[in-house]
Amino acid sequence: MTGIFAVLVILAMAATLGALGLGVVGMFTDSPFYNKHRNAIMRWRVLFQAVALGLLALTFLMK
Repeated sequence: MTGIFAVLVILAMAATLGALGLGVVGMFTDSPFYNKHRNAIMRWRVLFQAVALGLLALTFLMK
C-alpha cells in the first residue's frame, strides 16, 4: 500500500512543479493566456500542494 502512496505523492509533486513552472514562465512572457488564467494556475498549484502534503502525511501515519 505504501508504494501506491509513493507514486501518488510523486505525481502530485510533479503536477505542483508543472503548475509552478507554467506560472513562472507565464509571468516572464506576459502572455494573454497567463493574464487570463493566472488566478486559476495559482489555485491549481495550491491544490496540488495540498494533495501532495496530505498523501505524504497519510503515508507517515500508516507506518
